[in-house]
Amino acid sequence: MSNKFYYGGQAVIEGVMMRGKRYWAIAVRKTNSEVTLKHGDVQSITSKYPILGKPLIRGSVALIESLVMGMRSLTYSANQFAEEEEEELTTKDLVLTIAFAFLLTVGLFIMLPAFIIRNIQELITNDFVLNLLEGAIKIGFFILYIIGISFMKDIRRVFQYHGAEHKAINCYEAGEELTVENVQKHSPIHARCGTNFMLIVLFMSAFIFTFFGRPPFLLRVGLHLAILPIVAGLSYEIIRKAGQDDCHPIFKWIAAPGKALQYLTTREPDGDQIEVAIEALKAVVEMDAAHHEEKKVKQFPKTASV
Repeated sequence: MSNKFYYGGQAVIEGVMMRGKRYWAIAVRKTNSEVTLKHGDVQSITSKYPILGKPLIRGSVALIESLVMGMRSLTYSANQFAEEEEEELTTKDLVLTIAFAFLLTVGLFIMLPAFIIRNIQELITNDFVLNLLEGAIKIGFFILYIIGISFMKDIRRVFQYHGAEHKAINCYEAGEELTVENVQKHSPIHARCGTNFMLIVLFMSAFIFTFFGRPPFLLRVGLHLAILPIVAGLSYEIIRKAGQDDCHPIFKWIAAPGKALQYLTTREPDGDQIEVAIEALKAVVEMDAAHHEEKKVKQFPKTASV
């Protein structure tokens, strides 16, 4: 497996958040056209509990940490764009926001499909087909949800920054200098995108659940929740593989539907939006490099000449 570190990010309101190996940075273009930059240390629980960074476990951990960082990034970007005083989300705010998002996700992508299946299952005698149909309903809801929000003007702006984020990372991974001209030439599609991850989660959930027969409604919902950590763990490992240059073709094939879906979740960015993505990515790359050099100096201090 490649030990190369892969940078990732997230589009926020009029900006981009990039996450590096040890640092994160958020760049936001304010209403006066000024680009403001905030950065900090990546604080992962895996550094304190290394076992949580092991394959199959790290997927769920990464998902939760991404949600927390994403909420904080969105709050910061909204305040900067509105030129308001920044307010940090408290632990209570984060818990309530994530809990609400989780309940909404469970309701839309687990309970509602299970309810539909409960009402049509007498028409389908084959359990395998029934469970695959449930998976298809979930995927259909997900795609319709993305199509629906894409009509919102503010979301279209976020999708442009999403495209700028991908273009910047693609440019960096191609070994090219991070300039607006170079970044603009690259694709807004990327295999390690969160859209891809979500679609793989839905496909993986549909596949695993084909082995569970025909449980009643409440048990069906409970089983979906119980296998969620396993599904997230497997999906995370797949997307990590799919994002590597030397991955097996099967991983590229698995990632293909998610990459196709990104044509809905990304838009071609303009030069100003690309500039914002470059600012965020340059910041984390430079801070990671500086930390690496500092670590080398501490490990191998220069000896005094004699």
